[in-house]
Parts: sequence; structure tokens; C-alpha cells
Amino acid sequence: MRVLTTLIAAALMVAPACAEDAAALYATVKTSKGDFVVALDPAAAPQTVENFVQYANAGHYDRSIIHRVVAGYVIQGGGYSRFFNERATRPAVPYEGDNGLKNVRGAFAMARTSDPNSATSQWYVNLQDNAKLDHKVDEIGPIYGYTVFGQVIAGMDVVDAIGAVETGEGGPFETEVPVEQILVERVDVGNEPPAVAGAQ
Repeated sequence: MRVLTTLIAAALMVAPACAEDAAALYATVKTSKGDFVVALDPAAAPQTVENFVQYANAGHYDRSIIHRVVAGYVIQGGGYSRFFNERATRPAVPYEGDNGLKNVRGAFAMARTSDPNSATSQWYVNLQDNAKLDHKVDEIGPIYGYTVFGQVIAGMDVVDAIGAVETGEGGPFETEVPVEQILVERVDVGNEPPAVAGAQ
């Protein structure tokens, strides 16, 4: 396992604007494939970030799994145990997808149902620029997207490695489940961007 050293100056260049703010927050997602670091953006998505941090600090993500991988699109986690038991959630967080943040490669966002106000604990990372997931407004009105609330600033090689695994059927899902289970061991939140271990 090689070590990816994250220089703070470089991280701030690619992190959301909030990274220069005193209230900046960083989430280290520790997985069985390695770790990645997300710069959270409480300025752009305050309720969504607060919701995610509460779940992380409560241990909701400990020993959960990456339950969905779509090659060249997204990886998704935050909802299921390794036995595919769906974890209990709190009330949904209000939609903040109109905050101007885009579903670009490495963007960290909330998964939801067709109801834009239905996001709870599940998150995803974009493996490519996914403009179709962005909030838009046309002549009729808003087209709801998915709330982006952070950006991967270190360990994108880990995310890509997860995004390249073989998938198939698993638990209640017919497709898109990693054949070799990928654990999210825990999510640590802090005010400094740490160095992380690279992909195995």
C-alpha cells in the first residue's frame, strides 16, 4: 500500500470554497480498499453537511458497505450493513441541490428517491462529470437534481479502484453490487485535511 501525501495548499486549490473558511470540515472515509478524504461544504449545503456529520459521529457508517457501483458513473454507500440490513435513518434532510455545486468527477453528493426532499444517510461519489444529476431550471421551472455537499480532495485512486470492481447480484439488489464486499470501516470528521493511504 503506497502512501498518498496530501499537501494542504494543493488541497485548498481543489476543495470547495468553504475550505478556506474557519468552519471547514473534512471527512475521511476509511474503506477496506483504502481511504479517501472529502472536503465538506457547509456554506453551500449547511443542512446536508450537518446531517452527514451527525450520521458519521453517531457511528451510522461504521462497518457499512459500498452497496452500489456503476463503472464510469458512481459508487454509493451509507445505507446497508454487510448483511444487507438497511440501517435505520432519521427524518430526511431538505433539498439543497440548487446550491450551485455540480456533479463533477469526485463530487460527494446525497442519494435519494424521486422525492427531492427524501435524502437521509446514503451518499455517492461521482466517477465522472455527471451533468444530468445537476439541478437545472428551464422555462417551466426547476428540474431537481442531487445535492452535492463536498469534493474528494485525496484518495480519488481509491474511489476509482472501488469503481472498477466486478459487480453482480447481492442482498435485495439484482445488479451493481460489488462481488467482493467493500466495507466502510468508519467515517471520521475533523477540521484538518489528513494524509490518506492509497488504494490496495
